[in-house]
Amino acid sequence: MKAVFFANTDWYLYNFRLEYAKFLRTKGWEVIFVAPSGSHESLIIDEGFRFIPFRISRKGINPFVESKTISRFETILAHEKPDLLQNYTVKCVIYGSIAAKRLNIRRIVNSITGLGYSFVGRDPLAFIIREIVLRLYRDALKGTQVLFENPDDRKLFLDRKLVTENQAHVILGTGVNPNRFRLISMPDNTPVVVLPARMLWDKGVDEFVTAARILNEKNIKARFALVGKVDDGNPSSVPYDRLTEWQKEGVVEIWGWQENIVTVFTISNIICLPSYREGLPKILLEAAACGRPIVATDVAGCREVVEDGINGYLVPVKNAGKLADALEKLITDPKLCFEMGLAGRKRVEEMFTSEIVNRQTYEIYLRTEESAR
Repeated sequence: MKAVFFANTDWYLYNFRLEYAKFLRTKGWEVIFVAPSGSHESLIIDEGFRFIPFRISRKGINPFVESKTISRFETILAHEKPDLLQNYTVKCVIYGSIAAKRLNIRRIVNSITGLGYSFVGRDPLAFIIREIVLRLYRDALKGTQVLFENPDDRKLFLDRKLVTENQAHVILGTGVNPNRFRLISMPDNTPVVVLPARMLWDKGVDEFVTAARILNEKNIKARFALVGKVDDGNPSSVPYDRLTEWQKEGVVEIWGWQENIVTVFTISNIICLPSYREGLPKILLEAAACGRPIVATDVAGCREVVEDGINGYLVPVKNAGKLADALEKLITDPKLCFEMGLAGRKRVEEMFTSEIVNRQTYEIYLRTEESAR
C-alpha cells in the first residue's frame, strides 16, 4: 500500500505526522511526503521517507494561480498512483481532495487540524476567506473520511452541513511519544513561565504579555518567555517590532524558535497557552508528558488536554486578569506545580500517547478500504 501525506509545510509533516508515518511503515505501507521544501525536508529523508517538494502559497487567492496549483498536484498523484491520500491544513485538504477526485482516487482522508485565521479572525478579510473556504470545503469533503481533533470542530462542521455523521471522526490530536517526552524534574530557581507557539495574536500573545506585566507590578517573582517564530504567512502574525518593544520593556523574554522543545521544558516551570481556539495543541501534550502544569484558555482543543484544577487551569479567553490570577497560584506554590505536573503525565499516558492515536487513525484507514470496494 502507498499513501501520500500532503501539507503546506515540511515542518508540519515532520513535527506532527512523522510518528504515524513510521507506524504505517511497520504495517507495510510506503509513505510519501509532499510539501514545500524547507529546513525539515532533509530530516524527513533521513528517516527513510521520500519527499516531493511542492510549491503552494498559503496566502494566495488568485483563481488562475490556485487552479494551476491543483493541476500540479494532480500530476504528482497521477505519477505516484497512491492507494490513499491524506491531506492536512486547509488548502491542502481542499486542493488535494479536488485533485484526487479528478483521478478517481477513492480513499481520501482529510484532517481538520484547527480552524485557523479564516474562522478565528474577525476582520473583513477573514470573513471573505471564511465564506470561500466553507463553499470549497462542502465539495472537497464530500465522500471522504474526515478527522477532527476535538468535538467542537466536528460539531461546527456538522452544523454547517459540511460533513455527515458517518464520515466525521474525533481523534484527539496527533499523540505524543511518552518515551521521548519523559518526566523532568522541576527546576529549583526563579519560576519560568513559557508560552510556546507561533507568534500570532490569536495564540493569546498579547494577553500573556499583559498578564506578565500585571504580575510584575504585584512583585511576583517570575520570568516570562515567548518561545516560537513569527509566521509571516499568517495575517494574525505579531510584528517583529512589537516583540522587540516587549523585550526592551523587560516584561517578557523573547527566546525565538527552539528546535529542542524538551530543553525548553527542562528550564521551565509552567507552560501557558491563552489561545483563542485550537485543534488540539501537541505542545500541551508534550508539556504534560514532561510533568509541567498548564494554564490555557477554556476553548476547543485546550480543554481536551487540561482538566481544570487537576493538571492545570482553564481561564476565559482574552482575559489577561484571570490569566494572571491562575499563573500566580502556580508561581507561588511549587508543591501545586509538582502535583499538577504528575497529573498531566498520567492524563497523557491514559489518553494521548502516539500508540493510542496511531491505532485509532489506522482504523479509519481500514474503513476507507472497505468503502472503496
